[in-house]
Amino acid sequence: MSVLTRDEAQTRAELLDVHRYTIELDLTTGDETFDSRTVIRFTARTDADTFVEVKPAELRSVTLDGQPLDPETLDGNRLPLKNLTAGAHELRVEASMRYSRTGEGMHRFTDPTDGETYVYTQLFMDDVQRVFAAFDQPDLKAVFDLSVTAPEGWTVLANGITEHLGAGRWRAAPTPLISTYLVAVAAGPWHSVRTEHRGLPFGIHCRRSLAPHLDADADEILDVTRACFDRYHEKFDEPYPFDSYDQAFVPEFNAGAMENPGLVTFRDEFVYRSAVTDTERQTRAMVIAHEMAHMWFGDLVTLKWWDDIWLNESFAEYMGYQTLIEATRFTDTWTEFGVARKAWGYDADQRPSTHPVAPEAVDDTASALLNFDGISYAKGASALRQLVAWLGEKDFLTGINTHFTRHRFANATLADFVDSLAGATERDVHAWADAWLRTTGVDTLTPRVTTGDHGTCALTVERTGSRPHRIAVGLYDRDLTDEGRLTLRERLDLDVPQTTPQPLGKRPTLLLLNDGDLTYAKIRFDADSFEAVRAGLSGLPEPLTRAVVWNALRDAVRDGELPPTAYLDTARAHLPHETDLALVQGVLAFATGHITDRYLTPEQRPAALATLTDLCRDLIRRTEDGDHPGLRLIAVRHFIDVAAHPDTIDAWLADGTVPGGPELDPELRWRILARLAVLGATDEDAIAAELDRDPSATGREGAARCRAALPDEAAKRRAWEAMFASDDRTDLSNYLFTATARGFWQPEQADLVRPYVARYYTDAVAVAARRGPAIAEAAGRWAFPAHAVDADTLHLGEECLREADPIPALRRKLVDQLDDLARALRIRQAP
Repeated sequence: MSVLTRDEAQTRAELLDVHRYTIELDLTTGDETFDSRTVIRFTARTDADTFVEVKPAELRSVTLDGQPLDPETLDGNRLPLKNLTAGAHELRVEASMRYSRTGEGMHRFTDPTDGETYVYTQLFMDDVQRVFAAFDQPDLKAVFDLSVTAPEGWTVLANGITEHLGAGRWRAAPTPLISTYLVAVAAGPWHSVRTEHRGLPFGIHCRRSLAPHLDADADEILDVTRACFDRYHEKFDEPYPFDSYDQAFVPEFNAGAMENPGLVTFRDEFVYRSAVTDTERQTRAMVIAHEMAHMWFGDLVTLKWWDDIWLNESFAEYMGYQTLIEATRFTDTWTEFGVARKAWGYDADQRPSTHPVAPEAVDDTASALLNFDGISYAKGASALRQLVAWLGEKDFLTGINTHFTRHRFANATLADFVDSLAGATERDVHAWADAWLRTTGVDTLTPRVTTGDHGTCALTVERTGSRPHRIAVGLYDRDLTDEGRLTLRERLDLDVPQTTPQPLGKRPTLLLLNDGDLTYAKIRFDADSFEAVRAGLSGLPEPLTRAVVWNALRDAVRDGELPPTAYLDTARAHLPHETDLALVQGVLAFATGHITDRYLTPEQRPAALATLTDLCRDLIRRTEDGDHPGLRLIAVRHFIDVAAHPDTIDAWLADGTVPGGPELDPELRWRILARLAVLGATDEDAIAAELDRDPSATGREGAARCRAALPDEAAKRRAWEAMFASDDRTDLSNYLFTATARGFWQPEQADLVRPYVARYYTDAVAVAARRGPAIAEAAGRWAFPAHAVDADTLHLGEECLREADPIPALRRKLVDQLDDLARALRIRQAP
């Protein structure tokens, strides 16, 4: 298959105006394929040759202006259109298309709970070609007129309002001008909750087996939706540009969600069937707000080429977090962003695969797909937050509204956006964009405090890198009435680089750079402040301030400046007093997933697990009064994950409850069983019995993970063959592949799985080449032997990159994983 290059897209955009697609899909032709009929009406500006893309199971017929073309001329995914003349044309393509089991194209899923089948599209980047023929690039916008034939009893959802014409035939209202990758269909016996808001139909939809869980949260989901919708209409001059707003929670979805106009698709894990924390509810709300922002950033105004993906994702990320604060009960979203999403960006920006927020060289679609990462999302959103702090929100909103007006239902570039902003301010936005959007890496800000007369001092901030930063500097003094507390004396605004040192008055107990987390940079402490942090972190008054400190400690560990055990000691001292759920979850996740599993040696690991077990036990005891259910749930989850002995959690499973609560819901039961499997304290009979108890799709994933985690040679062999054997008939779906991979590698089982480390590189390359980018991403992320922190693993990976030629999606994952492995090795070897 050929990937589209930027040059090819530019050439085709100069040649064609695409007006309308008329698409007929028949979903009643069997379990493996569906029929696709497409009519494309377009105009050629000059005489020329071009091509249309399609990836059929069978290409049945093609006609251009009534004249048949030979289907045998299809070359991979490209059907050549030779000797086009200037003027109007009509292309008709009839094909049989394959359903997907990897979340790409038209994904088909049968619910094991009730046997009902659902299909939905994910057409991002170049997967529209798996569903219908298209001139597949974002700047060839068109009207899409869609009809679907579906089994009786199904409901069909699409970008526009759908009408049931009888006999299983549905028609969607034609769209406004949108890009090919934004077309969407979701069909099946959906359970739906419908309402109206501001004259528009709103709906939320899920599988029937999840209906009770969606109904339980419907008010919350719709309240967030309405609140964000209203707030965006206060911010933006352009009204919502589509005829309805549906949100479908779909199975085995690869991303968090997809911004299809009028039909946003979400992974259906957001329909909670087990207990969740309020931070997890906030995350769902943020994704709702993020995807709604895309209706303007991405759908109304769309990037011209994939080098400007940040124009979609960075804006939606920033707007999602900010709008929740302004419109909903979730008023502390930047804390979660700081401790979770921002760390994602920092990590990505320090790897060899880093790239600018707005890269200048994205040569083809395969390269573009690799840039959907922590830089395009978290770093880009951080840059926009810094831009708003520097520019002011009024001028920022004026600029983006100008951008919408100029480019509505069209395409735009970074230069277009910067020009729109520049017209709203006297500041040099072009210079800001060059410094923030065209460069790579993370600046480090370090305080230098000089002492003057009468006990006063002054601050100079040293900076690595060249970006300008507008930050707040927090000055904290020890509370004389409570020695454990640090109280804010003053918060100073500071521009870095400085022109002169900043007077501070009396030296504070703690001097904190980037208090409020308005910029994107690593920060360091002076010696006195570091000691104050170690002693008084939990005594800082604001969660966002504590998030900045925890991020600084995390960075220091990763940079080899703070021993991992010191981070654990700090967590042990301060997390038992923490009240913010996002902070507790973020710190425990780093302490387990990075420090205990990777940064510490096998000899150090038992002591670290004991420390974390004691910490979680303290949190469980602290929450026995029932006033902090979210905190208790986090503590219980992590207690299970770090259990070195099975007795306690096995007793919980047998009793069906944690003493004092919570009762074990399906998520907790599978979590315990997975840990028992790792410890060799359960068996296939127990896993099968649990699957009988929970035969859902999530139950199947839980069973796959548990079976792969069993410390048994035969179990490991079966899991490996399930992931990597070359058999299209038994290939695991994307979710079952991930579940199996997550169970396979365990630090406790290093000797047992050692023979598979070398096999990984050969087998991952092969399965990625055979099954494509979605499975390549899963193989690179979840199936990689991350626990094997040694020089041999690093050497094998580097040899694979040199000699095996993995597809781009896997190559990128391997580059990142090997860099993380090398970092872990350096941390282990540090004195």
